[in-house]
Amino acid sequence: MNTIWVLLIVTSVFFSFLNGRLGEFTKSIFEGAKSAVEVSLFLLGIVSLWLGITRIIEDSGLIHRLSGFFQYFVRRLFKNIPPEHPAITSVTLNLLANFFGLGNAATPLGIKAMQDLKTLHPGGETITFEMMVFIVVNTASIQLIPFTVIGILADYGSKDPSAIVLPTLLATFLSALFALGILFAFRRVLK
Repeated sequence: MNTIWVLLIVTSVFFSFLNGRLGEFTKSIFEGAKSAVEVSLFLLGIVSLWLGITRIIEDSGLIHRLSGFFQYFVRRLFKNIPPEHPAITSVTLNLLANFFGLGNAATPLGIKAMQDLKTLHPGGETITFEMMVFIVVNTASIQLIPFTVIGILADYGSKDPSAIVLPTLLATFLSALFALGILFAFRRVLK
């Protein structure tokens, strides 16, 4: 991968020099770096806010109520997780973070969920079916309101940043449904 990046940079410098646009090339590099830092700080703020909210939700006990509300859906997907196991809470928090479009904040929650799911199969070196289901659902990332994307679009001056809501909901729901269908079909075929 490093070789590809070096090739892209060397090619860009070479062609900007040939076209007499080395100054514009240099300016665009600094503008891109500035933009990357601004977007990173913006996303850091969103992740920090959501992680703080999840900590408050966890400490207040609200997560158990939310978990109870979503337990029907989580139970249908993760049939082999015991009812009081911490994996239910971790999976629910991750799915809720993804559901509200906070994918960056969902990453540490997803890692925690995988660690909790691993405790159900402590001695094994292979991935369990529940882990596979979690990976598929987490990767599909069903989103009701993609707050991060809306924030970035608004930050860059979009006239209607919320226009992305319905297409995002449809795309993520259909991709999750399709991916789960394939996973369950393979499970049936390979049994």
